[in-house]
Amino acid sequence: MIVGVPTEIKTREYRVGMIPAGVRTLTLRGHKVLVQTGAGLGSGLPDADFVRAGAEMVATAEEVWKRAEMICKVKEPLEPEYALMREGQILYTYLHLAAAPKLTEELLKRRVTGVAYETIELDDGRLPLLQPMSAVAGRMSIQVAATCLEKEKGGKGILLGGVPGVRRGRVAIIGGGIVGQNAARMAIGLGALVTILDINPDTLAYVDDIYQGRVNTLYSDPVSIEETVTRADVVVGAVLVAGARAPKLVTEAMIKKMEPGSVVGDVAVDQGGCIETCHPTTHDDPTFAVHGVVHYCVANMPGAVAHTSTFALNNATLAYGVKLADQGLEAGRKDRVLAKGFNTYAGQVTHQAVAQAVGAKYVPFA
Repeated sequence: MIVGVPTEIKTREYRVGMIPAGVRTLTLRGHKVLVQTGAGLGSGLPDADFVRAGAEMVATAEEVWKRAEMICKVKEPLEPEYALMREGQILYTYLHLAAAPKLTEELLKRRVTGVAYETIELDDGRLPLLQPMSAVAGRMSIQVAATCLEKEKGGKGILLGGVPGVRRGRVAIIGGGIVGQNAARMAIGLGALVTILDINPDTLAYVDDIYQGRVNTLYSDPVSIEETVTRADVVVGAVLVAGARAPKLVTEAMIKKMEPGSVVGDVAVDQGGCIETCHPTTHDDPTFAVHGVVHYCVANMPGAVAHTSTFALNNATLAYGVKLADQGLEAGRKDRVLAKGFNTYAGQVTHQAVAQAVGAKYVPFA
């Protein structure tokens, strides 16, 4: 199969869809890999590394998309890329279609097979291709929030860890999954007072056991969310439903009750977000204020630490990418885990949660 790796064009997106080790793995199996010139520079990967691994360097994105049977990316295609997609092409990337009806429409119109990293799901419910970026985003959310709390950034001027004789910052994390646990780890490390809310008692028990009382755990319901959010200096939205839009758990009324200069960050914003007042932002213009509360809602947060993120992502995506390259569509028919990643195929929506979110008919992949 001919596999293409174009340069990402989302604002400040420095990650790349494949590292040289992935190129070598595919070429040793008889596949051809086309990499756009300069695609890896933002991740610290010069063209020469890809050439040594066996890639053919291609000057333009247009040529990559035209020649490749499968495209490996990091983020969803943007409008300038829509016309480059073609019928029968496999697109292997983060898609987040629940929050992107226009992209869904284009994939269906062009009959592209869209395989989404974020909906490939193991039998136990884990999302192995989302996990590494969730870990990065969770850790980054606290770094970012600590900076946003600084007075010159619009924050209330609180040091998350405090100092002797002065209270520490209060961090509320909505969701105890991979994002939430990694956010908690960073917040605890800084010395903050941390509360995690989740609806799964087993998750709460696990968090309580792992952190041995250093994290306050609460069952997530409208009352506990409101009480915790309105007292917090930092709120991290860390709720995700695979393939679907995230539920709005933090309302504008709650935000209005928070102290001015508090900070909220919605890590699930690319899937619609769980904080009502949030909307996607970019690394060029990352924050805005609502009712005096600083909102950080960058939809590709891990792109800022591209080297770490690119390698972590490729470690997770390569095995399924190899299956797609080796077997094509048959890979989705033989592997029920990979099959859940098929969001669009032959002009139909083939993931039930995505279909519900965008108001389309659900047709199982076959």
